[in-house]
Amino acid sequence: MDATETTIDRAPAKAPPPLRPADFAVKPSLIGLTREDMAEALKEKGIPEKQVRMRVSQIWHWLYIRGVSDFDAMTNVAKDMREMLKKHFTIARPEIVEEQVSNDGTRKWLLRFPPRGAGRPVEVETVYIPEEGRGTLCISSQVGCSLTCSFCHTGTQKLVRNLTAEEILSQLLLARDRLGDFPDRDTPQGAIIPAEGRKITNIVMMGMGEPLYNFEPVKTALLIASDGDGLSLSKRRITLSTSGVVPEIYRTGEEIGVMLAISLHAVRDDLRDMLVPINKKYPLKDLIEACRAYPGLSNARRITFEYVMLKDVNDSLEDAKGLIQLLKGIPAKINLIPFNPWPGTNYQCSDWATIEKFADFINAAGYASPIRTPRGRDILAACGQLKSESERMRKTERLAFEAMMIANHGEDD
Repeated sequence: MDATETTIDRAPAKAPPPLRPADFAVKPSLIGLTREDMAEALKEKGIPEKQVRMRVSQIWHWLYIRGVSDFDAMTNVAKDMREMLKKHFTIARPEIVEEQVSNDGTRKWLLRFPPRGAGRPVEVETVYIPEEGRGTLCISSQVGCSLTCSFCHTGTQKLVRNLTAEEILSQLLLARDRLGDFPDRDTPQGAIIPAEGRKITNIVMMGMGEPLYNFEPVKTALLIASDGDGLSLSKRRITLSTSGVVPEIYRTGEEIGVMLAISLHAVRDDLRDMLVPINKKYPLKDLIEACRAYPGLSNARRITFEYVMLKDVNDSLEDAKGLIQLLKGIPAKINLIPFNPWPGTNYQCSDWATIEKFADFINAAGYASPIRTPRGRDILAACGQLKSESERMRKTERLAFEAMMIANHGEDD
């Protein structure tokens, strides 16, 4: 869709709030805890051992089936118990700093999470993409990214920190709030569309960051998202995308069991070293071996290989032939992604005729090779375009932060 034909419903961006001492005393969240960890947290606050299992079950139901974000909404929990929970814990959603809605249905949220420990607030972007018969939520796993892929807008932002399991999962909860997607409750005030069936059917770990550089929190969040007594997303509808962190690929299949996607983008080490620099550490030979060994790999559970189409870079017929040879024998689908230009990039998208010729060659070799429809380009919500401003800190805010830390901890900290 031409950007001139698209409108944007844009909430005004809010300036980051000034840092205060209270910002460093954020209550721990119950969101993102395993049942075992939630039980331990409740026991530490004095809940009798014989009640813990029941209380965990109640809270789990309210968090992940009913989708509440206020302890007072847990109507079958005794008032004194709710007061204890409010005193010691939080289940609040992140702040929506900005919300953009494109005419093609794509929605992007810039979300702000409160400080962790002696840190400061951070921001990430989350994208919802509605399609016929399905709706996909693209979730971030880190604030920024350390991989510096040369064609990726997110890669121009420095890594700030990993997200916690709570922060990863909260993106899904907030999106379901905004889309009216929780059952057995009224459409939340301010929801974008009415509640009428599940809007989010799939989630993809393809937002900001490299998920396998934040393995444990990602694992915890995805296991909760796929828990049959809660959010209940099928693991076949959850896809984790990696740029090629080889040591963690097998663990992903063995311990999480979700679908795997590989950000490939080149079939020669010299070119991939430039486009996806992690290739220097884990070259194509090692990456492909890890894919062949992925647990559960079959024609029914294929690996998706993502291939961004860059004009005169990786879009030749020789590249297509190399791709077929590289993936020979691997149950695979190849997603061809028209490059989404972003301000400051030196790359261009391949001509449409070139992309179609590339796809035809791959299809003729027996591989499904859909051409991904560009979505949300006008609001920079398309593949490789997510970027927040969390790595930037205004001078006055930074000086206030440093002064507070010296006052609280001393100059040697």
